[in-house]
Formats: sequence, C-alpha cells, structure tokens
Amino acid sequence: MRRENQSSVSEFLLLGLPIQPQQQGMFFALFLGMYLITVLGNLLIILLIRLDPRLHTPMYFFLSHLALTDVSLSSVTVPKMLMNMQTQQQSIPYAGCISQMYFFILFGCLDNFLLTVMAYDRYVAICQPLRYSTIMRQELCVSLVAGSWFLCCIYALLHTLLLVQLSFCMDNTISHFFCDLTVLLKLSCSDTSLNDLVIFAVGGTLFILSLCSILGSYIHIGTTVLSVSPTKKLFKICSTCGSHLFVVSLYYGTLATVYFFSSSWDSNDKDIIASAMYTVVTPMLNPFIYSLRNRDIKQALEILVNRANFLK
Repeated sequence: MRRENQSSVSEFLLLGLPIQPQQQGMFFALFLGMYLITVLGNLLIILLIRLDPRLHTPMYFFLSHLALTDVSLSSVTVPKMLMNMQTQQQSIPYAGCISQMYFFILFGCLDNFLLTVMAYDRYVAICQPLRYSTIMRQELCVSLVAGSWFLCCIYALLHTLLLVQLSFCMDNTISHFFCDLTVLLKLSCSDTSLNDLVIFAVGGTLFILSLCSILGSYIHIGTTVLSVSPTKKLFKICSTCGSHLFVVSLYYGTLATVYFFSSSWDSNDKDIIASAMYTVVTPMLNPFIYSLRNRDIKQALEILVNRANFLK
C-alpha cells in the first residue's frame, strides 16, 4: 500500500487475555484480587518506611521506590484490562494507547534500574560494611534514584517519538491486554527497522548492563561470604540473596522472552502470559519477598498495629 493511501487510526481494539467467555468472571476476580494485593501491599511498605525512623536507611529508601514503581507498573495496564473484561468495551483511543505504552516502558525501565541499585547496595553492605555509611550516603542514594528516573524518561520518550512517526493502516486490533510496543510495531504498515534497532541496541544494552551488574554484585557477595562468614550467617545471607535473585530471574527472564525472542514463537498466547507475569505477578510478589519476610518490616508493622489499637 502506498503511503498516500494509508490512513491513521483514531483508536485501537484490545482483545485482552486469551480466555474463554465463560472464564471471564473467574479471571476478573483473580486479577482484581492480585491487583488489590499489589496496591495495598506495596503502599503498606511505603507507609511503614515513612513512619518508622529505623527504616530510614538506603536499603529501605530504594525499596520504597521499588514499591511505588511496582504499583505504578500494574496501574498502567491492569485497571484498563479489568474494565475491558467487565464491560466488554475493548477500544482505547490512539493517544491513550501511546500514553499507556510510554508509562509502561518508563516504569518497566525503572524496575530494571532499581533492581540493579538494590543489588549494588547489598554488595556494599556485605562486602564493604565498614565503608557502607560513607559510600551509601544520602546524596548518592538520591542521585541514583533521580538518575534512574531521568534515563528511563528519556528511554521511554525515545520509543514514543519513534512510534508516533509510524503509520497504522486498516488493522487496529491489538492481540494483547495492553498497548505493548512490540505488538504496535507489528501493526504498523511503515518501515519499523529503526524501531527494532533501538529495541535491540539501546534496550539490549540497558538490559545486559543491568543484568551483568546484578550478577557481578552477587558474585562478589558470594565470594566474600564464603571466605569470611560462619555457616549460620552464610545461610541467612544466601536466603536473602536467593529471594532477590528469584525476582530478578522472573523479571529479566520474562522481559527477555517477550522483547527478544517473541518473534520466533508460533503463538501470541505465550507473549501475553509472559507479559502478565511481569506486569501483574512480579509486582504482587514484592511485598512478600522483599518485606514481609523482613524482621524490621514486621516490627514496624506491629508498632503501627499497636498504635492503631491504642488510638481506638
């Protein structure tokens, strides 16, 4: 089709999850429950960290920002998905679709950077404990978070500006539950080679550098712990690192599968399931894996509950 015969679409149609109509009610209740757990759990983490002075440390500072990012990441996609499941209204305006894609890339990128920063924080705390307060000072922590926000805003804006230059023809049906970048590129009738290059070059570089930084931090942690720590302390540290590495593996594994290997799949269903993992499941796990198993968070929660009961 020649470019002058192409027409811009005013809206897209989100097909949603690949489920049967009779299963809509069950999946609506399931995802609504998971979303509420994600929002309430992560907001509780932020509240506890704000209220308890003992939690005003670099580790919990990063954790509060990770909790906020997880809430935001889920809120970008899940409410619209739930509304579509309940009302069967599948349309989303063009501007709304582009905005959803921008914020999804932004908060997904922030998750990526914050996981890296948290791994570095644990590396300094375990491998250089005597210099921890000197290295992880407040100015550095704020700079790391602010720098993450800045880079992710630029990265998301880059993809957005490149996408709005493309033309979309007659097909405006998105076989997904949100406006994902890779799906939108497949719908375009323009040349997307530059967009694909940016995904693999810029996105791949950020992906590999972050993952290598995390693995490098934990390799140094493991080497240090094995050489100086007693067995009991070794088990405790490995348990903590194992929880973090589990979330890292889940996040990076699904992300890599969707954005770097989805083109080789025969079915789009796997793409959607993988996306649901890091947009719904992974943010929901944050309160359980990072905080509810943490003694300091539990003590802060007990203090908050006792204070609430006293006020009654």
